[in-house]
Amino acid sequence: MALYRVQVSLPDRPGSLGAVASAIGFAGGDIRGLVVLRSENGRGIDDITIAVPGSDPTDLVNVLTSIGGVEVISITPVD
Repeated sequence: MALYRVQVSLPDRPGSLGAVASAIGFAGGDIRGLVVLRSENGRGIDDITIAVPGSDPTDLVNVLTSIGGVEVISITPVD
């Protein structure tokens, strides 16, 4: 499994982070770490460290961006 640090922007309301976590699991990912960075203008910004099968995070990004209101800000491999 490859490890990635994904920074996401999501609506700052109950259930948004749960939807993101469910989508990560749906894509076969395993959350290894989570840091809530800030909340501003009705949006939450979170860093999530995720292990994904293989070495290509494309499926993960596609699943996350299919959630209404979720934006992937950055994705960085973790050594």
